Amino acid sequence: MTLDWISVVGTVGACASVASFTPQAWKIIRDRSTEGLSLGMFALTCLAFAAWTTFGLLKGEWALIIPNAICLCFAMFILGMIALPKRKTEEVAERLDPTS
Repeated sequence: MTLDWISVVGTVGACASVASFTPQAWKIIRDRSTEGLSLGMFALTCLAFAAWTTFGLLKGEWALIIPNAICLCFAMFILGMIALPKRKTEEVAERLDPTS
């Protein structure tokens, strides 16, 4: 069996992209705050992931569709939390992590 290095690199990149949003989303939930995060940057990030997901769909490339769709969900969650008033951000975070 031959190792397909292109697929390995793509898989590592996809996993790293998806994993990169997890700490930020969890920090928002834990701290109940989006202070210091840029609404514009996350809006642009959502646009980029939506475009990559659409591109993957049009090309029929699951290796593009799946990780970019997951990243889009994380980025949209963060964007939504930034856009919410502070009180609402705290309420959503409390529902997601009532132990804090």
